[in-house]
Parts: sequence; C-alpha cells; structure tokens
Amino acid sequence: MKSIVVGLDLAGVERRPTGFCRLVGLKAETCDVYTDQELLARTRDSKPEVIGIDAPLSLPPGRRTIEDRAGEHLRTSDKELLHRGIRFFPITLGPMRMLTVRGVEIRRILESEGYKVIEVYPGGAQDVLGIPRKQQGIDGLKAGLEQLGIVAVWDGLSDHELDAITCAYVGKLFLEGRSVPYGPFEDAIFMPAGGKKNTKYPRG
Repeated sequence: MKSIVVGLDLAGVERRPTGFCRLVGLKAETCDVYTDQELLARTRDSKPEVIGIDAPLSLPPGRRTIEDRAGEHLRTSDKELLHRGIRFFPITLGPMRMLTVRGVEIRRILESEGYKVIEVYPGGAQDVLGIPRKQQGIDGLKAGLEQLGIVAVWDGLSDHELDAITCAYVGKLFLEGRSVPYGPFEDAIFMPAGGKKNTKYPRG
C-alpha cells in the first residue's frame, strides 16, 4: 500500500500562499492555500500518515513564548544545522516570529486530532539531497525533484508548491526510516539521511 504524506511550506501569515502537497507514493498533488481553515481541511481530507511542515514547531529552551526575551535564540536542532554547515534564519528574528507562532499552533491542532507532525526544512533537505534550492532557479529544483522519482504536473507550479513537495518527500523518508533527526526526537528537524550538501542559501 502506498504511503500518504502531506507537506506544507507554511507562510507566516494567511494572506501569503502556503504550499500544499499530498504525496501518494511518489505522485504529488499540489496547490497553494492561504487560511488555516483551508490548509487544515485539505490536510484532514488527505488522511496522511505523517505531515511535514516547513516552519519552526517548537521554541528555544527557556522561552515561554516567542516574544519572551529570556532563554536562547537557537534550539538544539538549529545548532545541528549550523554544525552541518546548513544555513538558516534564527526563529527569533523578524518574520520568523510570526511563522513560529503559526507553526506551533498548527502543530498543536493537528496533534490534538491524532496526526503525526514533524518539522522539516526543504532548503536544507535540498542541500543534503544535492538538488538546487528555489533561489537557484525553479527549473533546476523541478529537475532535481524529478530525479528523485517525483511525478507531478510541473507546469505552472509555484516555488511554494515545489518546497511543499520536498516537505512531503522528507515525510516519506521519515516513514521509511531514511531520515535523521537534528536535535531531540520530539522537537527535531527531520532531514534526509546522507547525501550531498549545498550550503549557499539560508532558510527561507
């Protein structure tokens, strides 16, 4: 039986597009969504075994809220990204604060309904897999995903949809035992096991 995974390239606010992907085996169905209500409805309708979300889903140690200035700026998972030479934007800076608040809430809702939710980072995963990030050109990213065996209607896909496909692909690797946690398992960023690195671009 083919696995069903949902990938979300989450935007920080509802007025900006969130990339959505339902990955059945290696066949990707994608779209851009906006509101929490819409992305939650599509996710539930997909009946996924795991949901991979590109957004911070936990806070740094010592912080009760994202606005709390006590505690650290980096999580253990973030430090692991740094250690491995994968660049990203710290979650306590600028627009990442809104994304973190939204991501934590979406995770809370979905987990309360019994879904398995993991944090993923498509740019970093693309680095590890040795395929281009969207900043290096959408066509290159499409070609890289095709090389992984992904089947999709590629014409007209947004960069958010392409990152959502990557999120879902990492979720598939998670189900197959071919991912690794960066940081403590329950608050980890899950990444593909092995592969090459391309460290030119930060998280975004």
